Amino acid sequence: MIEPNPKADLLRYLQDARDALVWKLDGLSEYDVRRPLTPTGTNLLGLVKHVAGVELGYFGDTFGRPFFDEEPPPWWYTQDAEPNADMWATADESREEVVGLYHQAWEHSNSTIEALPLDATGHVPWWPQERREVTLHHILVRVISDSQRHAGHADILRELIDGSVGYGKGRDNMPPGDQAWWESHRSRLERVAREVGTG
Repeated sequence: MIEPNPKADLLRYLQDARDALVWKLDGLSEYDVRRPLTPTGTNLLGLVKHVAGVELGYFGDTFGRPFFDEEPPPWWYTQDAEPNADMWATADESREEVVGLYHQAWEHSNSTIEALPLDATGHVPWWPQERREVTLHHILVRVISDSQRHAGHADILRELIDGSVGYGKGRDNMPPGDQAWWESHRSRLERVAREVGTG
């Protein structure tokens, strides 16, 4: 019989999202990892920077385990931060720095998850007072949801950049088909959409 291990299950799904987000940067130029591909500026490196900040805040500050010993960076969630500053990398922030910070966030988060029981309570200082008290379990579910959502964004952005698709390295989870098959498939969907949309 398999022994249940809820914390390990949750951490596995979190790590899947982490790995997918970093993998989506592989092989791309500095321009491509930074270029805004939506009207609101969504970009691959910005997604990684954002989720690093999410983890450091929720698994750090929330549980009295802040990551930054001194002054946090200017993009950190402060009253003075520029709107959306966590969603893009400045020219002074290298890909290596952003990804490195994300890896540090994993270590910091994992140490919090390992040290505390799932029912440990914390306080989210940026939430409304009546909702600030949370459990580690609640935060794990929230961060997994947020990270997987952004991994989905990264899937779409990467496909728009160079056509690369898939869930993770070595796990593309896509039906078999060459470029001609996919073009035919897309054309079929377009025909159906037009037929229904104009009918």
